[in-house]
Amino acid sequence: MAGIERIRSVAARVRREFGGGNEVLVVVSAMAGETDRLVQYCREAAPLHDPTEYDVVVASGEQVTAGLLAMTLQSMGLKARSFMGWQLVRASGIHGNARVEAIENATLDEALSGGTIAVIPGFQGVSEDGRVATLGRGGSDTSAVAIAAGVKADRCDIYTDVDGVYTTDPRIVPKARKLNQVTFEEMLELAGVGAKVLQVRSVGLAMRAKMPLRVLSAFEDVPGTDIVAELSGAEMERNQIAGIAADRGEARITVIGVPDQPGTVAAIIGPLAKSGIPVDMIVHAATPDTGSSDLTFTVPRAVLAQALAAIEALKDAVAYDRLVSDDKVAKVSIVGVGIRSNPELAATMFDVLAERQINLLAVSSSEIKVSALIAEDQLDLAVRVLHSAFGLDQEQAA
Repeated sequence: MAGIERIRSVAARVRREFGGGNEVLVVVSAMAGETDRLVQYCREAAPLHDPTEYDVVVASGEQVTAGLLAMTLQSMGLKARSFMGWQLVRASGIHGNARVEAIENATLDEALSGGTIAVIPGFQGVSEDGRVATLGRGGSDTSAVAIAAGVKADRCDIYTDVDGVYTTDPRIVPKARKLNQVTFEEMLELAGVGAKVLQVRSVGLAMRAKMPLRVLSAFEDVPGTDIVAELSGAEMERNQIAGIAADRGEARITVIGVPDQPGTVAAIIGPLAKSGIPVDMIVHAATPDTGSSDLTFTVPRAVLAQALAAIEALKDAVAYDRLVSDDKVAKVSIVGVGIRSNPELAATMFDVLAERQINLLAVSSSEIKVSALIAEDQLDLAVRVLHSAFGLDQEQAA
């Protein structure tokens, strides 16, 4: 949605879907760069701004796009109207990162049954106190999935600036392959460890709602990637690793000299969670016979300063020695359903990185994911060698 010409292109796609006999709802994002511009205005107006007023400002970008798309569809002779997110989406939680609680679908059902194309701004809803609340960056994906589930749509198509889900970032590995199918579990892990195709929360919501997703290009009419509950057909025989994810948005915090006693970790991590700061890759190492330990974990680089300030405020209560941080780190991850049944895949990952003298600063894992924290300047190398080691460079079988 990078201007009127792009809006006209979107309108043409909508017209084709509607002309095929489908009832269509369209959830839109702001124009390219618009949200960043609005966020900067908030920072300039007040560095420590009121989050409720922040939401009022940044939600306006999607509202503009919704109105313009509805106008464009009307000019094509179609019956269309825009709604506001706060008319349809009930949200709760922290302003700026609210959660979808419910969809007021009666109004949408009435519009669709009357042949109206509903155009809805993503990223926004209404809080319990009647204020506009936004769903976090990338929240339009979450809006789309929630609304699709709310009206019991047959599927939800996500149009983005890539034409599907790839085995890794093609800018790092030109031989990266587009996947025909990815499971919800794999997509959830890929999104959570750096793949920017879909917002993590949107994938989790689709998985819970059993809502079929398709990732498609906003610029080209080419096949995309289906997000499914289980792989089917030839996809069942693919590599056990679906992809390699890279995340440059990490920062490492180490709290040194923490008393080695029950409750200390909770005393540090708890306040961060209450402030809405996500914590990942936690390593707690006790030093024998000293009664102290070191606590290392990662946070998003964008909130590093906020996290450090929160921990510094705990110094007297926790009685740690000192606090150090590093924002020159990155996370590389292997993701695939094969990890669940093949522990050798993690060992292969560590061997490959060791061969290239890539040091592991921290490790975390789940049933279908293994992540390693490494120096940021080694990230591209790590992605390339892992992509090759797991056979993801190869062409898909016909």
